[in-house]
Amino acid sequence: MIRDITIGQYYPAESRIHRLDPRVKIVCTLLFLVSLFIQNSLAGYVIATVFLGAVIRLSEVPLKYIVKGLKPIVILLLFTVAMNLFLTQGGGRLVHFWIFTITENGLRTSVFMAVRLMYLVAGSSIMTFTTSPNGLTDGMEKLLHPLNKVNIPVHEVAMMMSIALRFIPILLEETDKIMKAQMARGADFESGNIIQRAKAMIPILVPLFVSAFRRANDLAMAMEARCYHGGEGRTKMKPLKYKARDRMTYIITVVYVAAAFAAGRFADFKLWIF
Repeated sequence: MIRDITIGQYYPAESRIHRLDPRVKIVCTLLFLVSLFIQNSLAGYVIATVFLGAVIRLSEVPLKYIVKGLKPIVILLLFTVAMNLFLTQGGGRLVHFWIFTITENGLRTSVFMAVRLMYLVAGSSIMTFTTSPNGLTDGMEKLLHPLNKVNIPVHEVAMMMSIALRFIPILLEETDKIMKAQMARGADFESGNIIQRAKAMIPILVPLFVSAFRRANDLAMAMEARCYHGGEGRTKMKPLKYKARDRMTYIITVVYVAAAFAAGRFADFKLWIF
C-alpha cells in the first residue's frame, strides 16, 4: 500500500504535456477540478472522460501509474459511495431491505461522486507526474507573485510546498524500509483490532519521525551553507516564458470547461422540460 501512493512523484518523459509551462499545468489542473463540480450530468462526465483520457495519452504516463495512485483512496471511495447510496433520497425507489433504501437519486449521486473522486486524483496525479518539483515551485511562485504586494512571502511558501512534495516519496520509501525491517523481526501489522494495530504502528512512527527531523536538519544546514536567505534579489537561470503551445493549451482547457458546463446545463434543461 505504501508503494501505491504516487503523490509528489515525477515521471520523466519528453511528452507534449511535460514541455508545457508549469503555470499552464497548474491553472489547467485547477480548471479541470472546478469543472468536475460545476456540472452533474452524464454528458458532462463523458466530456470530462474524453478530455482526461486525451491528456493521459499525450502525457505518455503509463495508465498503470494512474490506476496505482487510486488504490490508497479505495476505502474513502467505498465509504463515500455507501453514504450517498443509502442516505440520498428522492426519485423512484429501486431497492429496499431492512432500514436501507436505494433510490434513483441516491444511485445517480453515488456513481457521480465516485467518478468525481477518481478524476480528482487522476487529474492531480498527471500534474505531479509531468512537472518536476522545481518546475512546480517556479510555477506557483510566478502565479502567486502579485501577493507580494500584500506582504505575503510567496517565495517561502512555494519553497515549503516544493520541499514537502520532494519529501513525500522519500518518507514513503523510508516507511517501507522500516516496515520490512520490523516484519523481519516478527512484527505483525495486520492482525488484531484497531487499537492493537495502532499500537503496532508505534515502532514505525518513532524511527520515521527521527529520520524526518534528521533529514530536515541536514537540509537546513545545507541551505545555510549555500547562503540561502529567501527569494529577495534572487534571479532565475531559466525564467518562465509563455509559448504558443501554452496559449493553445489555455484555449483548449477553457473550451473544455465551457463544453462541460453547457452539457450539464443542457441536460438539466431537458430533464426540466420533460
